[in-house]
Amino acid sequence: MRASEPYQGFEVGPIRPPSEARSLLLRITRNCPWNRCTFCGLYKGEKFSLRPVEHILKDIDAIRFFIDQIQQIMKSPEEGRHQELTALHAGRSENEQMAFHVALNWYRGGMTSVFLQDANSLIIKPDHLVEILLYIRKYFPQVERVTSYARSHTIARISDEDMDRIAEAGLNRIHVGMESASDKVLEFVKKGVDKETHIVAGQKVKRAGIELSEYFMPGLGGRELSRENALESADAMNQINPDFIRIRTLAVPDDVELFEDWQSGKFNKSSDVEAAGELLLFLQSLSGITSMVKSDHILNLFQEIEGRLPDEKDLMTEPIKNFLGMDAEGQLLYVVGRRSGIFSRLDDMSDPDLKIHAERARDAHRVSLNNVEEFTAEMVKRFI
Repeated sequence: MRASEPYQGFEVGPIRPPSEARSLLLRITRNCPWNRCTFCGLYKGEKFSLRPVEHILKDIDAIRFFIDQIQQIMKSPEEGRHQELTALHAGRSENEQMAFHVALNWYRGGMTSVFLQDANSLIIKPDHLVEILLYIRKYFPQVERVTSYARSHTIARISDEDMDRIAEAGLNRIHVGMESASDKVLEFVKKGVDKETHIVAGQKVKRAGIELSEYFMPGLGGRELSRENALESADAMNQINPDFIRIRTLAVPDDVELFEDWQSGKFNKSSDVEAAGELLLFLQSLSGITSMVKSDHILNLFQEIEGRLPDEKDLMTEPIKNFLGMDAEGQLLYVVGRRSGIFSRLDDMSDPDLKIHAERARDAHRVSLNNVEEFTAEMVKRFI
């Protein structure tokens, strides 16, 4: 897209994966072109648009300018650096100050990775994406990884030849929100894609030599479709063999359509214990692949689930089995401790101080087996 609107200055979108915490954030598109998923409220009410290529290149120029200045300042005596950095952005526009802070954070993070925002950067023309990628590589040759979110539906429509060009230009990791590969679940939550398209897209990314992160969402099928959600999603992963499988447990904030379905009884939300059982079934059903599994989000009940398939499958499933083998009161205490931020892993329950802290939180919030789901729903809102 060529500029038909005036450049308003450097932009940053609202989200990036946890694994991109140290990345330079470059906004390629604004918001989400689909924006109909019933479980997601991030872009609701926001209009999707493509940013003109020239504007993106100007953003890169702005970061290059500030990085050059910051690098020069860092060569000066340490006692004067803070004052020089303050002077560098003082009196500049709000967008310029944003670019400065983004550049400074990136400099402190090592300047090795770039993340393209927002929800689906690959929706732009391949020629434009290649141009942006080459510009990044030209001005930041030290960058090791350039990453983007993308929808399976979009990837499936890109030719293998264009995917190869995109990979050669420097895009070397893509995050895809599979969430589920059950056609029933996908239709219910209005994901706008089916299982076959997920598989076609994932295999296309792999053929291009681009690292692929696929996301699985325990709980998305509710109680009725829990087993199908686990088995169909595992089957799709087995056919794709993504480099990473990332766990994102369902949370239902009260401003999304799925919350209305939950309140009306159309959606029967799984409890934390039930979602744990679904996750166990999913992991046990992964076969013949070499993916790295990561539970790298605060919404997940088990932060310690991380390992390489197939060798570390037993290690990853052990804490879930141990949790499911506990009595109901023990499960309740762990859920309260985890959702309160006291526990990060099941082994934390063996720490007497942490356990006492969790018991006090349980008592203070008056959490029981009868209301634990309401407690969990309120607590996870803090992290969405």
